[in-house]
Amino acid sequence: MKERNMRTIMQGAILLSVASLIAKILSAVYRVPFQNMVGNTGFYVYQQIYPIYGIGMTFALSGLPMFISKLVAESKNQAEKQAVLHQVFVLMLGFSLIVFFGLQGFAGPIAVAMGDGRLRPIIQAVSWMFLFSPFLSVSRGYFQGEYDMRPSASSQLIEQTVRVAVILTVAYWAMRHHWDVYRMGTWAMSSAAIAAVFASAVMAWFVTRYQVSFWQRPVNRPAYRYGTLAKRLLIEGGTISLFASMMVLMQLVDSFTVKRGLVLHGFMDDQAKALKGIYDRGQPLVQLGLVVATSFASSLLPSLTEALSHNRQQQFRRLAKRMIRISLVIASAATAGLIALMPEINFFLFGDRQGNTMLSVYVLSIVFATLIMIYNSILQSLNEFRVTLIGLAIGLLVKLVITERSVVFMGAAGASWATVIALAVMTYMLTRQVQSLHLNVFQDRLISKLVTLCVAMIIGLRILIDLLHAFFGPALMMSRLGALLVSGIGVVVGVVFFIGMALRWRLLTLREWLMLSMADKWLRLFSK
Repeated sequence: MKERNMRTIMQGAILLSVASLIAKILSAVYRVPFQNMVGNTGFYVYQQIYPIYGIGMTFALSGLPMFISKLVAESKNQAEKQAVLHQVFVLMLGFSLIVFFGLQGFAGPIAVAMGDGRLRPIIQAVSWMFLFSPFLSVSRGYFQGEYDMRPSASSQLIEQTVRVAVILTVAYWAMRHHWDVYRMGTWAMSSAAIAAVFASAVMAWFVTRYQVSFWQRPVNRPAYRYGTLAKRLLIEGGTISLFASMMVLMQLVDSFTVKRGLVLHGFMDDQAKALKGIYDRGQPLVQLGLVVATSFASSLLPSLTEALSHNRQQQFRRLAKRMIRISLVIASAATAGLIALMPEINFFLFGDRQGNTMLSVYVLSIVFATLIMIYNSILQSLNEFRVTLIGLAIGLLVKLVITERSVVFMGAAGASWATVIALAVMTYMLTRQVQSLHLNVFQDRLISKLVTLCVAMIIGLRILIDLLHAFFGPALMMSRLGALLVSGIGVVVGVVFFIGMALRWRLLTLREWLMLSMADKWLRLFSK
């Protein structure tokens, strides 16, 4: 029975991870055609408000359902589950109404604080999605607590698919009919509420089918006081949600500081908007890099949790160490590849080579953000919520304090450096905490070898690309198809070079290599 239950949990975790991975890829990829249709200024308008959506979606999609599932699992019987769900629903309904009316009423001052009063209707458009958060969070949390991940996975995929379809349709319509970018932004951001309606319909079907009721007052005495439950919801659920939306919180700081800083730096208002739009190109690149780097780690998390639940401390430390080392190597390789190929990737995706330097700096975030996510998973599995929350708070404070000053001094590149520095500070704090577990992650000169290998790969790929340009002539540089061809060649050569040198320098142990997908096959190939 226990074995079957564990198998169900593992299958559910894998299902939800796959759905989350697909949703993240969709969320990153759609921005490229969207930017191509609406231009830099249109992209700026959308990205200024996107962090509000991103934070709300993270709370409703992953953070709060995870906490609610824990409450459901702790409940002794079905009546107690219904009572807890009702209490959480009431608390979240009150919070969501406060956020909704706050965004509706203070949209003007928020837009002015962002340096652009015309953003007001877009802020009001995104606020409607918060009305659906209580139902989505509680229903998803209930089914996850029952180890049934199908409702959450289905609603997540439907939600992202509908949202992306609406956004791209609006962008195409706006381009064809020459809409103002702010009108386009308002309709594009309305996709959040429209997608929430479809997701709610999916969850309502599951709730009705399994006869789950949490909006009616329970007959039995509730298991928690509202004050106690609100505190747990704020600390435990809030910590999980905030870390899940870490990069979005960084983007929210950018929304209030970068455009204003660019104007103070000396750019005209329209120039500052366009340059902020170019800076925002880095976000989908970082998001895709994080998907690649953390997808492996998420597949190991159930094993980590199982080892801890069975009090196998040695196995827990061994798995945690492997997670950190493998994720760091993959993230570093992805970052080095993006930096080396940035001019070609930027031109192929967005049609020009503007902002190559600041985007190259920005993608350094992938390494630090990956480590932070892995550290957070390990520490939260040990119920170390306070440490991770302090680390996040200090990192955000550093970002808030230095971003506008950095932009005024260095231009848009200052915002990239501010993000990297803030994440580096957060990484340092969590690294010190993780070191107390005696994992010995960075042994065998891992960091020095990794840095040397990444620098060598960047230099080698740039030399290769210069040779390709010299051989094929200037026509290759002027064509987006040519940029795709060069990028593809660079990726293949970069992967072969990185893996070959990593094996030669013994960057990872054989056991660590074998944990990667189909490692036994390509390891035999490289050994030849």
